[in-house]
Amino acid sequence: MPKTFFIAPTALNSGLTSVCLGLVRAFDNLGIRVSFFKPIAQSHSHSEENTDSSIDMSIQFVKAKTNLSPPDPIALKYAQTLVSKNKMGQLMEEIIGLYQHTTCDADVVIVEGLVPDRSQPYTAKLNAEIARNLDAEVLLVASPGRMTAAELDEHLELSSRLYAAPEDPDVIGCIINKVNAPDTLNRSISYREEGLDSASYVSVYENECKIFNDDYFKLVGSIPWRFDLLAPRTIDIAKQLNAIYINKGDINNRRVSFISVCARTIPNMVDQLLPGTLVVTPGDREDIIIATCMAACNGVPLAGIVLTGNLQPDPRTLKLCNRAFEAGLPMLSTRSDTFITANQLSDMSGEVPVDDLDRIERVMESVANSIEVEWLRGRLNLIREPRLSPPAFRHQLSVRAKEANKRIVLPEGNEPRTIQAAVICHQRSLAQCILIGKEPEIKAVAEAQGVTLPNDIIIIDPDAVRNDYIKPMVELRKHKGLAADMAQAQLEDNVVLATMMVALNEVDGLVSGAVHTTANTIRPALQLIKTHPAARVVSSVFFMCLPEQVLVYGDCAVNPDPNAQQLADIAIQSADSAKTFGVTPRVAMISYSTGSSGTGDDVDKVREATRIAQKQRPDLIIDGPLQYDAAAIESVAKSKAPNSPVAGKATVFVFPDLNTGNTTYKAVQRSANVISIGPMLQGLNKPVNDLSRGALVEDIVFTIALTAVQATQVEV
Repeated sequence: MPKTFFIAPTALNSGLTSVCLGLVRAFDNLGIRVSFFKPIAQSHSHSEENTDSSIDMSIQFVKAKTNLSPPDPIALKYAQTLVSKNKMGQLMEEIIGLYQHTTCDADVVIVEGLVPDRSQPYTAKLNAEIARNLDAEVLLVASPGRMTAAELDEHLELSSRLYAAPEDPDVIGCIINKVNAPDTLNRSISYREEGLDSASYVSVYENECKIFNDDYFKLVGSIPWRFDLLAPRTIDIAKQLNAIYINKGDINNRRVSFISVCARTIPNMVDQLLPGTLVVTPGDREDIIIATCMAACNGVPLAGIVLTGNLQPDPRTLKLCNRAFEAGLPMLSTRSDTFITANQLSDMSGEVPVDDLDRIERVMESVANSIEVEWLRGRLNLIREPRLSPPAFRHQLSVRAKEANKRIVLPEGNEPRTIQAAVICHQRSLAQCILIGKEPEIKAVAEAQGVTLPNDIIIIDPDAVRNDYIKPMVELRKHKGLAADMAQAQLEDNVVLATMMVALNEVDGLVSGAVHTTANTIRPALQLIKTHPAARVVSSVFFMCLPEQVLVYGDCAVNPDPNAQQLADIAIQSADSAKTFGVTPRVAMISYSTGSSGTGDDVDKVREATRIAQKQRPDLIIDGPLQYDAAAIESVAKSKAPNSPVAGKATVFVFPDLNTGNTTYKAVQRSANVISIGPMLQGLNKPVNDLSRGALVEDIVFTIALTAVQATQVEV
């Protein structure tokens, strides 16, 4: 049976759902098979948990952000009816029946309790009954606000007593949430407001709360209040105001960190035109409209502009706004006047909309990173090898990148996503990022994006160092007759310049491709860094983050039609790459035929490549040829390849040619809506990795981390 943790809030607005989702993510990060269960649905129109009784937010978020499919909870009214008729036993039987659906293949189950409410005085008793019947250990969730240590002690002691009967479950500890939240926060006006230092509050609670000094009661996590986790999207503002769309722009992705109600002159309002600002102004203030659009044209990612009073600008004025609209600036109109609009925004709920997956992702990661999950892991009796889920893969990647502490050069130093990724890597200590570009330009782009460059981040002006690499480059390419003037011309390309830095061991790796083609990134690497002595060919892999696990696909980016020897080399490289990043390699050599059922040059090539790879690396589990379904699906494998050590459980898929590999990875990526990290190049002396030109900031962050880990392996 799995270990069950029952999560019980001590009061309203404790952030129960956020904590439960964060616990699911924290266990998933460790590769522990975690499940989620919510016994009874509950909505509080005045709380952050849910305002729509027809939608259970917890279940919606779990289904959207994990591969779990928890059963729908019992309706609250139905549970109330059973309790009122003294049928608690029947209610518990039904809850246990639902719980059994969540325990299959799980090592731990997170159970979300009921939020206490004066209008529902029996909720505390219900929580204790559910936890006892599920044989669960209880974790309390408290939001201390500005409580002193003594006040928090008393609060937790009273909450613990609800479970104090001899037959009731153990309360093993507490997670305190929203540490350092401001006393009052007009959330619809400013999401930039900072709380007090959370570290000081945590240390006070840890040191001065008597309850945490008892052996039986553990402070399991302290989650800081973060203003950025409250920021709604502009589309949420539009729904709140029932607004008219003048221009939707990037309305689904822009976030509101500050709302400026403007009726002042332009010189007195321009200092508020910052990233994330939503400008609210009467619809006839065309001077403010034009000033806002000019800021958007200058690259400032404003959240948008709301025109009040059912007034819309003259069409000739709107024509001047076209460039701002093209840059993604949302423009809305509302029938209400400015005063009523401001009040509507003040009344806006702080809960996360069910479709705002980006925000709930950040909430889950924030909570997961603040919990002592290793202490909780110690309470489990794990006998199985952890699976490598996508969160576990990303978590492991981040940990290893931090340990590596490598220098990664980014030749596209003035590209907005690259700058943001470099700052994130710096903040998370994933790598020492080096930006290539003009410092004033990079700082201007960063400022326009609302990004503060750390003082110690390295920026290299290519014009200042280019001549230093002419002679070394001529030396590296002298066998090809490269002259100094030709080298100088090639070094005008910052990717070539950055590749030289890698070749001369001045940095540990390179990431490019946000605005360059794959060929622009790979060609200089092949010419200047060259192939590793143990590799016959340079190839690539993608890490495919499927819901259940991470798979490795190779080669999907470099070799159009490898011969049998090259294909064997790709298989070996891909297996080693998988092992490097925590994926247990079981290599399937993919073909249109399984085993000996088919003939032809293409399948013969795969069969020969399998033989070569098995002979060269008998320590690896490699089999082929296998059709994709036979390699991936256990039920198909039983009929097509019952004796294969790989079929049905392959983790590394090696495709026979580029046409097959690239088509398959894109089909899986788009059709299944999965994240693919890569392509990661294999076989070079130093790591160089390419990006998709549509890469998100987080994609770049993880590619940088991946490159840092690769650099460690190259050293070995």
